[in-house]
Amino acid sequence: MSQTLLPSGWVEKLCDPYAVLGISVIADDRQIFKRYHTLAKLLHPDRYAKNCNSDQKLATAIFSHLINPAYEQLKHRQKRLIAIAMLRSDTRVLEQKSLSSQSAIAHEITEMSTPEAELFYEEAIACYAEAQYKSLDQFYQVTQQISILNLVYLRLHKPHLFLPQKAVPIIPEEEVNPVEPVLTNYAQRHYERAMEYVRLAKWTLAVQELRDAIKLEPNNSDYYALLGLVHLQQKFMGMARVYISQALKLNPQNSLALKYAPGLKIQPGENTNPKSMAKAMSIAALLSRFTKGKGSQVKC
Repeated sequence: MSQTLLPSGWVEKLCDPYAVLGISVIADDRQIFKRYHTLAKLLHPDRYAKNCNSDQKLATAIFSHLINPAYEQLKHRQKRLIAIAMLRSDTRVLEQKSLSSQSAIAHEITEMSTPEAELFYEEAIACYAEAQYKSLDQFYQVTQQISILNLVYLRLHKPHLFLPQKAVPIIPEEEVNPVEPVLTNYAQRHYERAMEYVRLAKWTLAVQELRDAIKLEPNNSDYYALLGLVHLQQKFMGMARVYISQALKLNPQNSLALKYAPGLKIQPGENTNPKSMAKAMSIAALLSRFTKGKGSQVKC
């Protein structure tokens, strides 16, 4: 398929492979692989069979000429380091004020402490990723915003953070087995890994695992309660209150949620709107303003 099917300049301007895939610059092998297969389903031509032919062709072109090359680069660890180095060179060329002024979320992250920025960055990327490919009209603008956020984040962190690490692998080798039980509870696996990360005080990794668990089982109160505890340990009281409240809404007898509810001033039977979770993190409101404003002006 000819590259000319993409709007002029897209391939040159969308040069951040992490932004194209909609993932953070600290994504690991599992997250990269998982996101790639999610996008393969979202942009499959059959999903656009009822739409106009141009949408189907554009989705195929985006996948062939942007997503595939990005994945080919990021699936190799050495190439990921090269990608990070190239993005770092971009941060040196552009002033931090110039970067943050282009994105309300990017501006917020520059005002935070390092631990808070770490968590905020991951949550912001997740919110952007959810909106990125829902509409092809918004793809270019959302991807640019992710790219800006990545550059701001890289300016806040030292280069050694992106060197190969000897961390405990997310998925133990024995779990990567071609003969997988049909009834494996993947949500429970995420939850168990999150509990281990909580024990090690690796809060960002725990948040990632719990977010994946909630996506698979959105009505499990244990996942929300533990996520509330993680936020509480990080002193993010608003987020902790939202998740603990949601856990009690799903199960009023959840022991972990009941333990921390009094300290968060949560009343028995207090109702929690799930949408307030993102709002409590000051992300959804900013993202909504972006997608309803600038995003709607992007044309393919």
